Amino acid sequence: MLNKIINRRIRLLIYSMSTALSGITLSYAAVIPPGTQLSEKQEIVRNNGAEPVSLDIDKVEDNVSINIIHDFFEGLVGTDKDGNIEPKLAESWETKDNQKWIFHLRKGIKWSDGTPITAHDVVFSWRRLIDPATVSPYGSYFADASVVNAKEILKGQKKVEELGVKALDDATVEVKLEKPVGYFLQVLAFPILSPVNEKVVTKYGDKWVQPEHFVSSGPFKLSEWVVNEKIVGVRNSDYWDNKDTVINKVTYLPISSNKAELNRYLAGEIDITFTIPLEDFASLKKKIGDQIYISPILSTYYYQFNNKKPPFNDVRVRQALNLALNRDIIANRIVAQGQLPAYTVLPPGIGGFKFKQPEYAKWTQSQRNKKARQLLNEAGFNKNNPLKFNLIYNTSEIHKKIAIAAASMWKKNLGVITKLQAQEWKVMLDNEHEGRFDVVRGGWIGDYNNPMSFLDIFCTNQSNNVSFYSNKEFDHWVEKAGETNSQGYFQQAIDIFVKDAPIAPVYYGVTAVLVKPYIGGYYSNINGFTPTKDLFVIKH
Repeated sequence: MLNKIINRRIRLLIYSMSTALSGITLSYAAVIPPGTQLSEKQEIVRNNGAEPVSLDIDKVEDNVSINIIHDFFEGLVGTDKDGNIEPKLAESWETKDNQKWIFHLRKGIKWSDGTPITAHDVVFSWRRLIDPATVSPYGSYFADASVVNAKEILKGQKKVEELGVKALDDATVEVKLEKPVGYFLQVLAFPILSPVNEKVVTKYGDKWVQPEHFVSSGPFKLSEWVVNEKIVGVRNSDYWDNKDTVINKVTYLPISSNKAELNRYLAGEIDITFTIPLEDFASLKKKIGDQIYISPILSTYYYQFNNKKPPFNDVRVRQALNLALNRDIIANRIVAQGQLPAYTVLPPGIGGFKFKQPEYAKWTQSQRNKKARQLLNEAGFNKNNPLKFNLIYNTSEIHKKIAIAAASMWKKNLGVITKLQAQEWKVMLDNEHEGRFDVVRGGWIGDYNNPMSFLDIFCTNQSNNVSFYSNKEFDHWVEKAGETNSQGYFQQAIDIFVKDAPIAPVYYGVTAVLVKPYIGGYYSNINGFTPTKDLFVIKH
């Protein structure tokens, strides 16, 4: 999430009422253009922004960790560069009603230690994820996906063995849902659902992630882990698609300083950066613009109102602040790396849908300001009684710049007095969940490419609903949309959400990185992932 910067959310394409892979374009291999001369040394150094929390799939929620996990493990399905569902460990699947799903594993797939990957590993892994004893940040993921008995297991009312997932045999997994979920494949493509090796995890416990015990299923396996220095992955010869992998070694660095990262990139010590410093972006664009890669990502940056706290429980106040925010200036002048102004919480094209924009998106900023002043005046706020509130953001130079800009806009356009307050990340999250805020910086990165990944977090009583927004009609349409994946139902929910304005969307995010000219095959998909297996080093 941009809110949980290092939290995520991901996926695409529906196979409702179908039995397998008709129409799928399989694109696993690194695509090397004809005539390209490859370097003899196929090794890449990537900065990953920080030290990962863990490489245990069931213990992480951050993109720093999941970036590496995405290279080391595979799920039953995944997504291609365009976000379309493609088969991974499962070669086919079927469902007649979007409620009962059967997945067939590939023949001969192996773990990196050469032992078979089985349906029993999948069942073990998914039970481990939801088991309250695991304390996984994504422990509620199956409950959100409506897997049978998931909610009861989380509450301690049923055993993990009662989760609606079972191995019909060594190569077949059955999943039962409480209701039809038309976007279930998108949910399933999230890397957090990649299976782990039951025998290794059972034998070594939490120490299974150490290099001497580590067993993976993806194109790379863990070779070396020097804390706060580097993590090294080497090619997994037992990977089912090893023949189409080119890179032999990938090194991930945990450099958090943008300036240090840039200096090491310019010195030739890094091949792919984690980000690009805003203050250097313009000059780098002039000097080495061909090495800058900007890619859209399923993310929205926004400000959350405390919907249960006066005066933000008044929709007129929320609407006024939303209207008076000049997104064009923030997106195009402050962050200015290709971000787009946001008028709804849903990123453009999410799930392959094209939703209508709010009417106010077509207005000039002057028109928005005029309407905002009217609404705020109706709510009882004016020059003699100006609206005053605290705006919280987590400590970061970019968040500070955006907050200063927003406060300035609200002051100029509405006479609002905003007190800015920077808080450490964990403190801000605690205050969010406890409702100790007026307005707080937020954001989300989709776990999967479907509107549900964004809309369900604003449903009543959702654990991530820290804006405390509640509208039964909105909940109803979100539930219907989740069952049918219907654009019409989604639009109904969005229209209500826009009218209620529980948040003020600011911009849609991008990934912005530097990539050396000799790195071939680079792309960042809509979930922000760049699989190392699709890259190659050109002779230079």
